[in-house]
Amino acid sequence: MLRDTNALAHVIQTYGKTKQLRRGKQLHALLICAGYTQCTFLTNHLLNMYSKCGEIDHAVKLFDTMPQRNLVSWTAMSSGFSQNSKFWEAIRTFCAMRIYGEVPTQFAFSSAIKACASLGSIETGKQLHCLALKSGIGSELFVGSNLEDMYSKCGAMFDACKVFEEMPFKDEVSWTAMIDGYNKIGEFGEALVAFKKLINEEITTDQHVLCSTLVACGALKACKFGKSIHSSVVKLGYESHIFVGNALTDMYSKSGDMESASNVFGSDPECRNVVSYTCLIDGFVETEHIDKALSVFVELRRQGIEPNEFTFSSLIKACSNQAALEQGTQLHAQVVKINFDEDPFVSSILVDMYGKCGLLENSIRVFDEIGDPTEIAWNSLVSVLGHHGLGKDAIKIFERMVDSRVKPNAITFISLLTGCSHAGLVEEGLNYFYSMDKTYGVVPREEHYSCVIDLFGRAGRLKEAKELIDRMPFEPNAFGWCSLLGACRIHGDKEMGKLAAEKLVKLEPENSGALVLLSNIYAKERQWEDVRSVRIRMRDGNVKKLPGFSWVDLGCQTHVFGAEDWSHPSKTAIYEKLDSLFDQIKAAGYVPLTDSVPLEAMDDGLKEKLLHHHSERIAIAFALITMPIGKPIIVKKNIRVCLDCHSAIKFISKVTGRKIIVRDNSRFHHFTDDGSCSCGDYW
Repeated sequence: MLRDTNALAHVIQTYGKTKQLRRGKQLHALLICAGYTQCTFLTNHLLNMYSKCGEIDHAVKLFDTMPQRNLVSWTAMSSGFSQNSKFWEAIRTFCAMRIYGEVPTQFAFSSAIKACASLGSIETGKQLHCLALKSGIGSELFVGSNLEDMYSKCGAMFDACKVFEEMPFKDEVSWTAMIDGYNKIGEFGEALVAFKKLINEEITTDQHVLCSTLVACGALKACKFGKSIHSSVVKLGYESHIFVGNALTDMYSKSGDMESASNVFGSDPECRNVVSYTCLIDGFVETEHIDKALSVFVELRRQGIEPNEFTFSSLIKACSNQAALEQGTQLHAQVVKINFDEDPFVSSILVDMYGKCGLLENSIRVFDEIGDPTEIAWNSLVSVLGHHGLGKDAIKIFERMVDSRVKPNAITFISLLTGCSHAGLVEEGLNYFYSMDKTYGVVPREEHYSCVIDLFGRAGRLKEAKELIDRMPFEPNAFGWCSLLGACRIHGDKEMGKLAAEKLVKLEPENSGALVLLSNIYAKERQWEDVRSVRIRMRDGNVKKLPGFSWVDLGCQTHVFGAEDWSHPSKTAIYEKLDSLFDQIKAAGYVPLTDSVPLEAMDDGLKEKLLHHHSERIAIAFALITMPIGKPIIVKKNIRVCLDCHSAIKFISKVTGRKIIVRDNSRFHHFTDDGSCSCGDYW
């Protein structure tokens, strides 16, 4: 066999394809020991084998000792570098090949172009494109597909489309590159259009094309289109391929069809990996079924599959959104155990989770433990500080971020402006808003303008808020109008409030908050006829007021309370504590804000009782009788805490000597035993 060069080449090639490095090395050693004369043909196969087995250093040493090299040798070396993520070396080898007088083939061009795509080096890619055109192979299928992929990965979709159109023949690889390109720049609709053209031109659809198209379907929540792809998957017999099943699970999950996602996931237990589980977990998280997401995670661990950083990020995000501290801390422990605490994305989500659960100190500690914070980590901390009303601290972190040479982005400024708004730092917020484009190269979007409307509104500068709206390059979004409407309620501007409410109802007809706030504005002015008119409008439009709920976590159980809620097993003890608290805070100086109840016929005594039985106060009373002294009370609420409850909780914190943290749908309030709130009564 050692004399049969072709047989040896075939064996070496097989070892390379099957990644049998040990056997490949043994054969190489046997050839050396047998005194086999080094020939270029066999050495090229050895180069290829070492490269495919990930031993690029062995390949380099062998290449350097070759007495003679040909075009295949250089191409094998360039491809090897590219396969092993040594992209600049792949390009340098391509250049050296030309210096040595070799004329690159389409395979050599393809390896170098792939390297440019991975590096995002569009300028080098363009030079290779020119050279390929001069060599007469610019439109060759293999080269053209890689050029198309390179341009799309570099965000130059116009050039990618031009290359694609100039290709005389297109196969499923070139179409897949086109669809992938559109996906990468967020043009998912164009990706689906490209797939339809592929079908019309009767190009063979393989599993890669179908998976790329499923990505676009998931992003657009185009479940109907996705189901038609699913039928093609079944017809072509690809349903047993793990990555196809994962793409289907992901598409259904992102479309919100968790029943179909679960069916695909459960169809073949043998065709599952960590990606399969993570897709399903992510779907349950997005549809706010945190218990089901955690159950899938438990099943993943039971099957002996190691979770990855995306699995943890998705679950911790769910705990963050639900303020589920108990589960979040347990996941944090597992993150540390598996050494994912240094992952930039996981650590950033942990910063956000602790912040949203009210534990600001933990959030800051996690951030401080990050060795080299990315922009995501900096943004998370700025956002946390902003939502806790610590605008000055948010500014300090922003300045540290800039000093660390981390470039702020659009999300950074939304968080920063929110922090300035919640802390009443109007001038500072305006300075940052007007410096966004000039200093940092971030063009303000409607979200940033809405933050400035909120900034003016909270400060009572309604005229300036309206002037900003009039000169904005686009209409404010729902948040902008809602901010203005809330400010009009606080500062008593019913005309501007009416305008804001009408605009908000047009944008979000199902949002009851706009009409409720408008009703409160009229009630504050004692315009009862207008109040009745708004309520009739709500009734006729079948618009129902969103009921307020508050909840407290005790151990692994969440206790939810509504206003005037008598359903809890401990109701007697809770209402006894409430009555006791009411007497204590009145003695300490609390005066109920009965004017905040928009009911004309109700006397002040009944209004006091109604305010006294708001959900957040019931939750606090429950926490006081169940939680040990010294442990902070954390209450979550689905709507904004009312003015009267805010006043009452300050007194409750003072008379009980307990720290109380309330997270509503806007921000955090930290009440301390000196009778103050972190918001400084500015929210």
